[in-house]
Amino acid sequence: MTTTRKLFSLVLALSSAIASAQYTDEINTNRPGQSMSAFAVGQSVMQFETGIYGITEKHDVLNYKARGAGLDFTLRYGAFMEELELIVNTQYQFDQYTNALETYTRNNFRQMVIGGKYMFYDPDKNYAPKQNLYSWKANRKFRWRSLIPALAGYVGVNIMGKNNPYTFPNDGISPKAMLITHNHFGKWVWVNNFIADKVTTDYPSYGFITTLTRGFNATWSGFAEFQGYKSDYYADGIVRVGAAHLLNESMQLDASVSTNFKNTPSILYGGIGFSWRFDADYKDVLMPGKGDREDELKKEKEKKKAEKEKRKKDKNKRIDEVAPVEGN
Repeated sequence: MTTTRKLFSLVLALSSAIASAQYTDEINTNRPGQSMSAFAVGQSVMQFETGIYGITEKHDVLNYKARGAGLDFTLRYGAFMEELELIVNTQYQFDQYTNALETYTRNNFRQMVIGGKYMFYDPDKNYAPKQNLYSWKANRKFRWRSLIPALAGYVGVNIMGKNNPYTFPNDGISPKAMLITHNHFGKWVWVNNFIADKVTTDYPSYGFITTLTRGFNATWSGFAEFQGYKSDYYADGIVRVGAAHLLNESMQLDASVSTNFKNTPSILYGGIGFSWRFDADYKDVLMPGKGDREDELKKEKEKKKAEKEKRKKDKNKRIDEVAPVEGN
């Protein structure tokens, strides 16, 4: 077996052993897209995800323009168990607003949500796929099982102050809920969020976000995303594309650009971001089946090794039996 195949087999073995754990060796963020993944950061892990953006809006019917900048900030904390994550998500914006009559500045929170996410189904939990130690190609083939998504639920609370220029009157405090699906297809990751937002207000909103991410190498990845939402107050469809670069196991840089398809208003914004996690207090979690799978792989390797040595001895024995005697 070549060194590459040995390494690949080892990676597969380790990945199957920790498939049920939420923590990964490298930081895994929700940036730069707007969707939320099903997996948590890991028990006792704290993660910061922040960024700055510039935005421009133009409304052809109401005849206004707005240009400004904003700050995104998300705090994620793995609480009590591997599958549970507490999340604080905020977005603060300041801009210059111009209509037919006047120009003035605005600033306030566009978003402030406090909530929690729990992954209630992981298709790989307690599942240990049998690996072919002699075939790298066999281990790389498509698994139909990957079509089964991991599932998580999110419940949060919107907190909006009075006289906020970025939302409707009497927005106040309202609930937000999401169903999250998460699939892995080799280097591709597909995440979907189905959202019910502000359902107790005068303008409930319903929507979805679908995000497709691909890893190009050990440090670079790219994504494409579509978000659609609809309410009597505002409805839109937004496309985002961007990339992320891993600085080290706990830090990531990202950049993205977003736009929509209409002119009531037309929107264009782009930004850069940074994510960092603090995992000094994290302790490895022994998930169900981990020890059994490691023992199984060890026994399988020892059996294959013994069979290989036996074949080698049998071959040498046959050569000795038929070899000519010197001097004859």
